[in-house]
Amino acid sequence: MAKDQKIGLHQGKPSIAICRTDRDRLTKLAEAISDRSPIIAEELLVELDRADVVSDEAMPRGIVRMGSTVEYHSDDGQERRVSLVYPGEADISLGRVSILTPIGTALIGLSAGQSISWTARDEHRHRLTVISVGDPDLAAMGKAQ
Repeated sequence: MAKDQKIGLHQGKPSIAICRTDRDRLTKLAEAISDRSPIIAEELLVELDRADVVSDEAMPRGIVRMGSTVEYHSDDGQERRVSLVYPGEADISLGRVSILTPIGTALIGLSAGQSISWTARDEHRHRLTVISVGDPDLAAMGKAQ
C-alpha cells in the first residue's frame, strides 16, 4: 500500500505505539483467525500497521499494551475500567476485554488523554477517551503465556 493511501486510512486517528513483542504476537493472532474472522483480523492488522513499533525495553509506561488496565470515559457518559487480554483470558464480567473485540482493538497503543472512535459489532459508532493506563505485570504475563 502506498504511503499516501495508508495515511488516508488513518486520518483522524491518534498516534499509537506498540512494543515489538505485542506486535509480533498480535500479528500472528490476526493471521491465525483471518479465515474465520476476516473483519476482526483486518481491523487488528490495520491498527498494528499504523502503530509506531518500539523495542520492549524502550516502551514508555502509560501506553495500553496487552495486560494493561485501562480506565476510559465513553460517549454514553460512563467510565469503565478494563484489562486488555488475549481471547482465552477474556471475561467481561471480570472486566477482561479481548483484543479481538472492537473496543480491544481500539484501545491498543493509546495513552491517557487520547480519544478514538470505533465501530461496535452492531455497526454503531462510539468514541472513548482514555483516563488512565495501568502497566501490566510483565512477570506474571510471561508465566501465563
